[in-house]
Amino acid sequence: MKAKILLVDDDELLRGILASMLPDYEVIEADNGRTAVELYKKYKPDLVLMDVMMPVMDGVEATKQILKENPKAKVLAITAFAPIRGNEMLEAGAMDIITKPITRKRLNDIVREYLTIKKDEN
Repeated sequence: MKAKILLVDDDELLRGILASMLPDYEVIEADNGRTAVELYKKYKPDLVLMDVMMPVMDGVEATKQILKENPKAKVLAITAFAPIRGNEMLEAGAMDIITKPITRKRLNDIVREYLTIKKDEN
């Protein structure tokens, strides 16, 4: 059974590119934080890749709500704005910050690493 990854980004093209870089996983896509929270509750993914700056609900608030739903949820921020908003994501409960752009190999290495970590080890 493939691990489920919730990929959250308001840029449809970028979401498609990132999803295509993760062929070994079941990828569920969301275009904003509010949808991400709803899909998290429905699908209970193994890992969330969360953009930070999005309309409707940003990644910081979505991360907080997902972690309220499941304190052991694994959320990784994926952003081009790490220097500006990265700390907010970590304070909200994200396990790490992935900086865009990212290569296929690096993305898959990071995903494999975090899928094997138990949340309470963080």
